Amino acid sequence: MLGKIILTLLVIFAAVIVIKQRSQEQQPPDNKLAPVGKPPVDKMKKETSSGSQPVSDFRLAAYLFLILMFGAAALLYYQSWQDDHTILTVTLVRDGNSPAVTYEVYKYQLESRRFTTIEGTLITVADSERMEVLGLGKP
Repeated sequence: MLGKIILTLLVIFAAVIVIKQRSQEQQPPDNKLAPVGKPPVDKMKKETSSGSQPVSDFRLAAYLFLILMFGAAALLYYQSWQDDHTILTVTLVRDGNSPAVTYEVYKYQLESRRFTTIEGTLITVADSERMEVLGLGKP
């Protein structure tokens, strides 16, 4: 999971660098011979024209997309965490006259033949025991 996050951040960082380089290449070089008191005509047109509107629309759309992606990722991570921390009831039924033993276990700590209880006790299920799990059928 951490590798996916790092890869995503690297891709975003690379995209920002590429976009900055493209915008610098498209800008005309500064006119060093222009008078000090007046800005060049090209700069005045850029500041006052509405030609920058599509750029700001794309920028807004990009920010909204990023917010949507991070929000969706956070929501999915939270739901996964919440599902992993569901408390299950595990009952071990032994052969013979021994009474059944009941434990509470987090879902992510339940394996096929062993589990760790909420209190931290590691339980290994013997071949002669039967393990019943309650709470897995919840949607």
